[in-house]
Amino acid sequence: MPTESYLLYAIIVACEIGFWVILLLTLAIRYLLRRKQLSRALLVCLPLIDLLLLFFTATDLRRGTAATFAHGLAAAYIGFTVAFGGMAVKWADAHFAYRFAAGPPPADGPARGWALVRYDFKLWARCIAACLITMVLVQALVQLVGNSEATYSLLAWHKHAFGCIVLWFFFGPAWSLATAWRRAR
Repeated sequence: MPTESYLLYAIIVACEIGFWVILLLTLAIRYLLRRKQLSRALLVCLPLIDLLLLFFTATDLRRGTAATFAHGLAAAYIGFTVAFGGMAVKWADAHFAYRFAAGPPPADGPARGWALVRYDFKLWARCIAACLITMVLVQALVQLVGNSEATYSLLAWHKHAFGCIVLWFFFGPAWSLATAWRRAR
C-alpha cells in the first residue's frame, strides 16, 4: 500500500475525530457556558471538515497519485456525513441536553412494529442519499484524474455503494418488515 494511502486514511480518521470533538465542544459551549451564538458559529465548522477532506483528496489525486481505495473511502465518508450528519447532531444534542442541562429524556427510536418499519425505510433512504453523494463525488474525482486505468479503484466504489444500499435494505427495512408482518399474523 502506498504511503499516500496511509496519509489519506489518517486524514479520514482525523476528520471523524474532528467531527465529534467539534460537536462535543459546540454542545459544551451551548449548554455548559450558555453561549448559543458561539455554539452556532462552531457548528458551521462541521461541514468545513468535509470540505477539507474533499480538498485533500482532490489535491492528492491532482498531484498524480494513483487512485486507491482510500480516495473512494474519503468520498464515502463525505457522502455519509452529509446524509447522516444532521441526525448525529440532533442525537448528540438531545443526549447532551438531557445529561448536562436538565433537558427532557431523549426519544428512543421505535423498537418494533410498523413504526420501526417506517423508521428503517427513512434510514435506508438516507443510505441511498449517502451512496448517491458518494457516487457523484467519485465521478468528480474520476473526471479530475481523467485516466481510466488510474481510476479503477475509484470506479469500484460504484459497486461498493450499490452493495451498501442492498445490504442496508435487507438488514434494515426488509428485516423489520418481515418481523412486523410475522407479529401481525
